[in-house]
Amino acid sequence: MNLLSSAISRLARLRYWRIESWIEHPLEAQMEVLDNLLSHGQYTVFGEKYGFNREWDTQDFKKNVPISEYEDLQPYIDLIMHGQENILWNTPVNWFAKSSGTSGGVSKFIPISEESLDKCHFQGAKDVLTMYYNEYPESQLLTGKGLVIGGSHQISQLSEEIYYGDLSAVLMQNTPFWGEWIRTPELSIALMDEWESKIEAIAHATISENVTSISGVPSWTSILLKRILELTGKKNIGEVWPNLELYMHGGVSFTPYKNNFEKLIGKKINYLDMYNASEGFFSAQAHTDDDGMLLFLQHGIYYEFLPIDQYKVPNAKTLSLDEVQLNTNYAIVISTNGGLWRYLPGDTIQFSSLYPFKIKVTGRLKAFINAFGEELIIDNTDKAIAIASQKMNVSINEYTAGPCYFSENNNGTHEWIIEFDKTPEDLEKFTQILDEELQKLNSDYQAKRYKSIALQLPIIHTVESGTFNKWMKERGKLGGQHKVPRLANHRNYLEELLHKINAINKISA
Repeated sequence: MNLLSSAISRLARLRYWRIESWIEHPLEAQMEVLDNLLSHGQYTVFGEKYGFNREWDTQDFKKNVPISEYEDLQPYIDLIMHGQENILWNTPVNWFAKSSGTSGGVSKFIPISEESLDKCHFQGAKDVLTMYYNEYPESQLLTGKGLVIGGSHQISQLSEEIYYGDLSAVLMQNTPFWGEWIRTPELSIALMDEWESKIEAIAHATISENVTSISGVPSWTSILLKRILELTGKKNIGEVWPNLELYMHGGVSFTPYKNNFEKLIGKKINYLDMYNASEGFFSAQAHTDDDGMLLFLQHGIYYEFLPIDQYKVPNAKTLSLDEVQLNTNYAIVISTNGGLWRYLPGDTIQFSSLYPFKIKVTGRLKAFINAFGEELIIDNTDKAIAIASQKMNVSINEYTAGPCYFSENNNGTHEWIIEFDKTPEDLEKFTQILDEELQKLNSDYQAKRYKSIALQLPIIHTVESGTFNKWMKERGKLGGQHKVPRLANHRNYLEELLHKINAINKISA
């Protein structure tokens, strides 16, 4: 182990007591965060409007400050982007993370202050490393390099001092100097704009490196690993990088991809899930064998949890940590040291553990299918498709699904478009297994499927490899943090893709 790696690993192990502190005192940690946020926020235009007071308790905060979505905060954000200060936060905001979410067409510009960079995003990353070393004290992670498959560069300058780009680009541009020594590829490649060329460049630049960890969204990581196997002629990635020990993923559920990754890598490694969004670093697995992600409670974010049935309800009641229940869907509400106040990022979560508080991401507020009262969420479909794929010994690259409405001759159903890495020999059997697993996971779906009275067996279309990437490219959403919309309570995405499939079939005919 080189001296730098040895020093970093020692520091990582020594930091664990800080994590233990907020794990053991979660409510106190959150009140400390809220007090700090209010002390900054009281000197802002937003804080003055709502009468921020450091003496407020949780109930005062909830009573006086409304829940907001991006459209509510956008007028304030526009002022910051035009150079005005002390609008949402009382220290300079020089960076914005550009995000469009999963399906939204309008870009969002999330303010990033020095505090949110240092005390949230970077502290979260350091705590992930600390927790990993605590679980694996003999790890050789830092004897090699971490392969980072980040977003595209696209750093744009709004003024002399204000910039924006996608989150990974912003973080890479602001990474401490030592981060460059333990990361690959070099920044000029990591932040290339055009994704097909970028994958090729990363593959060539990293083949000969001693890669010990990989981080990136599963879909693009999978494409990169397959290209590296083509270039090297190796059977699996374990032969290319024998010291690889960790894959860190986030942004989408890893469940549908895991079987394919295990085959690609060909050796036992650790997998670690993280929940790091443009708005903040929220959580990560403390133990690789525990699906729940530890909620980061002292990282400049104050959390509230909105029951799903309260969404869009006037004066909706949110819950604090001491009020939440296990296995119940909540929309996460955050106030951050970047100047977001009682903000809905749009993600839904469930608690898998209380004391310590661990969560799993279950989907998006606006990404579900409930055309027939089935209340199907992404967590259901990800798990069902993973089980069906494993039973049929196939792998998937991407999928999307939506409703198929009642007609004069047919009941409703769900229509799926799936891009398999390996297409099942018996698609009808795959469909039946998928349907059975969805019924096991979701009682509402099961009730609607009873004797096919409300819902018939799903319809599945298969598409050739690369179809979803071409579609996302046409929509201007290829690469970076853009994600394929898994579920929608409308047919817009289905119709776009079906039109594309029909066009391809006509050309082939």
